[in-house]
Amino acid sequence: MFLDPMYFVFAMPPMLLGLWAQFKVKSAFNKYSQVRTQSGVSGAEAARRILQRGGLGNVTIETAQGMLSDHYDPRQKVLRLSDEVYRLPSIASVGVAAHEAGHALQDKMGYAPLQLRSFMVPAVTVGSNIGPILFMAGMFLAGTLGTTLAWAGIILFGGTALFALVTLPVEFDASRRAKELLVSQGIVSSAEMKGVNAVLDAAALTYVAAAAQAIMQLVYFLSVMNRRNS
Repeated sequence: MFLDPMYFVFAMPPMLLGLWAQFKVKSAFNKYSQVRTQSGVSGAEAARRILQRGGLGNVTIETAQGMLSDHYDPRQKVLRLSDEVYRLPSIASVGVAAHEAGHALQDKMGYAPLQLRSFMVPAVTVGSNIGPILFMAGMFLAGTLGTTLAWAGIILFGGTALFALVTLPVEFDASRRAKELLVSQGIVSSAEMKGVNAVLDAAALTYVAAAAQAIMQLVYFLSVMNRRNS
């Protein structure tokens, strides 16, 4: 696959977008993690306020290992925040924490895209790993068996692309909720929202890049099959 010049035509643009998105996230987070909130509220406290206001006192907040490893686990009803986000009363920390609390609110409301994404996780875990392997195996084999394996790989990997697309509204909606709640609950002022927007918008760009990468790889697989059959 990597010996095919056409692969780079499909892969390079979203790959470069992904690198740019990662740079933007780290740059924005590093900048606004140095800016203290006027309210003095930490990421953990911001998340706790949002959860309590939303009637989610049953959701626990824990620290997680690793930088920007923050996530909400809908199965265990646990919101895990990286140490810096958990501890610091910074604009970056409360923005990230509020975003993850937004996912907990989605879970409580039965937000359909979140439910669909959670349902897809087991299949996507398999498809993202096995799909490309089956596709490449199919390319090396001739005849009906090779074609069948290749299409099986494409279908499996197609689930990964669909998962990336479903993730977009989930993440965008969580950020929207976070921005509204941070202001309405007095955790940040309107003036401080510039920093929150910079952090969350940069994070959103990483999901756009991931979706673009998955879609373009799927399109590449389809183009290879078209060339094989022509």
